[in-house]
Amino acid sequence: MQRIALDMDGVIADVYEQLFSLDEKDFGRRRTLDEVTGKPEKEIFPNIRKYLFEPGFFRTLPVIAGSREIVRELYDRYDLYIVSAAMEFPLSPGEKQAWLQEHFPFIPWQKTVFCGSKQIIQADIMIDDHFKNLDHFTGSTGILFTQPHNALADAGRNKRVHNWEEIARLLL
Repeated sequence: MQRIALDMDGVIADVYEQLFSLDEKDFGRRRTLDEVTGKPEKEIFPNIRKYLFEPGFFRTLPVIAGSREIVRELYDRYDLYIVSAAMEFPLSPGEKQAWLQEHFPFIPWQKTVFCGSKQIIQADIMIDDHFKNLDHFTGSTGILFTQPHNALADAGRNKRVHNWEEIARLLL
């Protein structure tokens, strides 16, 4: 059975919606997708470091549309692990675990890996939105999940997907 390493933030958890909302509260105007596309998150959102260290940031992330149902199907057909580089933010692991229990209760805690670097992860397929994780991936298939920060970049050796329906077509 093939193993999938599935990222959380930006793949099943909608970090951008959370950042847009918090940034709008701080600055009184919601940024547009055109304003942020192709730019690093830390360049777009001046208070991003503050947000990432606030209690509740990771616990209250919205679920990316279509992910729950398709992740369930993937879980039934593959050896699926949630893999998140969560250690930089002290509140993140506990909040992420509670978030997963609420939104993806079919994934047991034994199938969750919180790490500092994903270089140690061994899988056949990795689905992630950051090149820093996919660039070191040694498995057979890297899948780049489109988010504004990577939307203009060449996917390189990775397959690019724009939504969960595309992942379903590719892997189911």
